[in-house]
Amino acid sequence: MELAIGIILGCCALGAGLAMIAGIGPGIGEGNAVAKACEAIGRQPESKGAVTTTMLMGCAVAETTGLYALVIAILLIFVAPNILVDILVSTIGA
Repeated sequence: MELAIGIILGCCALGAGLAMIAGIGPGIGEGNAVAKACEAIGRQPESKGAVTTTMLMGCAVAETTGLYALVIAILLIFVAPNILVDILVSTIGA
């Protein structure tokens, strides 16, 4: 029983770590977006307002991926182990 609980906890922690890998994508994407926006503003300074607005909207949309990954990781760390251990205990009947 203790081994099964340990496996459940370990798999939940591993899944949370894998979910947080999704935070790499938004960081790279937002960095590229800001770099290209600075480049565009440098070429045509009069379009600063439109470029900045579009860049901020794109960064906000890209950031949601990282936030979803964070929510999944938090659920895997704090919620899933309790639910899975309760299922295990009710199935085994110990």
